[in-house]
Amino acid sequence: MRVAIGAPHGRSGKTTVTLGLILALRQKGLIVQPFKKGPDFIDPSWLSLVAGRECRNLDLYFMNHENLAQHFYASCANADIAVIEGAMGLYDGLDFEGSDSTAAVARAVKAPVILIVDATRMTRSAAALVRGFQNFEEGTEIAGVILNKVARSRHEEMLRKSIENYTGIQVVGAIPKQKNLVIADRHLGLVPAGEMKRNYEIMEYLRRTVADSIDLEAVLRIAGSAGSLPVIEHGDHEDPESIKKVRIGVIRDKVFSFYYPENLEALNRAGADLVYIDSLRDESLPAIDGLYIGGGFPEIFGTELEQNTAMRTSIRKAVVTGLPVYAECGGLMYLARKLHYEGRSFDMCGVLPCDTQMSVKPKGHGYSAMSTIAPNYLFSVGTVVRGHEFHHSQIINYSPSELQHIYQVQRGFGLNGKIDGIIHRNVIASYSHIYAGAHPEWAVNFVAKARGLAWGCTGETSLGSGV
Repeated sequence: MRVAIGAPHGRSGKTTVTLGLILALRQKGLIVQPFKKGPDFIDPSWLSLVAGRECRNLDLYFMNHENLAQHFYASCANADIAVIEGAMGLYDGLDFEGSDSTAAVARAVKAPVILIVDATRMTRSAAALVRGFQNFEEGTEIAGVILNKVARSRHEEMLRKSIENYTGIQVVGAIPKQKNLVIADRHLGLVPAGEMKRNYEIMEYLRRTVADSIDLEAVLRIAGSAGSLPVIEHGDHEDPESIKKVRIGVIRDKVFSFYYPENLEALNRAGADLVYIDSLRDESLPAIDGLYIGGGFPEIFGTELEQNTAMRTSIRKAVVTGLPVYAECGGLMYLARKLHYEGRSFDMCGVLPCDTQMSVKPKGHGYSAMSTIAPNYLFSVGTVVRGHEFHHSQIINYSPSELQHIYQVQRGFGLNGKIDGIIHRNVIASYSHIYAGAHPEWAVNFVAKARGLAWGCTGETSLGSGV
């Protein structure tokens, strides 16, 4: 069974409804596999929390239809039902054709769609809206509607009659307008689940609201109409015992939490044992052969990061002695000299020859494409690296002669609209987040560098005196 949750536009309530739906389904004893359409780390943190299973991303910018479907089915192993939360509007995508839209993802995995409709200040017009979505793109099956922010019973009755009479689509739920059905957000979206202190209270409220407002049996009938999920053989991904395991440190805590599970699994398959590190509590790096620092919110925890002088010193010393480090976005900010935010400056690791400055408006937002123009140990020269970025910071206080880079921006902003990928000693730091499913060589080459082989890239694998 599988179902996709879409909406006419963003801020319709997809995330809160999806969270409550997963909780209500689990209450019925079902094993739910969550998915999020598109590049996102924050919504998946909540979806993973409520499902008790790691949320997976489905993105047609990174994978073709066949590979995405294979990834979807393989991820559903041992699950009773898959629930896909869409992004933006149902048909919104990167291009005019909506080739990577929520609807396109739903068609790729043959998932019926339940449309969340924000019913604020609308009655009969809701039917026209749903009918337009119903007929807009052939092959997209809108099988149910959930009304959100319904004012009163008379409002609900008018909405139900209009939608079901003019479209033939069943209204499977109506959620009343309420102030409590909101999760706090900040500049990148919702606050990550790991930072919220009232998780249980919030989740229980969402579960009760959905259970009281949505016909779960109708949802299950819709999900079941898609048929059973095919069984996908994972194959033998175990690395040979003869290959020496390397230890890759991963700074994963409430500061740095933006990691695709596929990236971590790819490192493991390539021969890495992952060692998790807390940037706030741990005083030094453990014995590791490489370090991975994902994105997050270092600006929110600037004081705490600065106070942990021992860890910052440990990272700086490890880099000097040659430790391979890969960092993305927030990780780049942590490796810089200083972080400037809201009139304050915080000392960071001092590894990269630059500072970072937060701004109110995003500097980079959306998919990225970076052409590899300089030798490095991750990607061959000429490789176009696809990723995504969403950052309010940029690098400042640097000398161009000291800043070596490996990417030229084709799409996105990167460091300054032209370049991305700082390379310094054995450190590679970028504002672009990589998805391992799109670039399998990333994990293989990073683990190889940590092992000391540095194979997998064409051309020289050194740049300057320290790489």
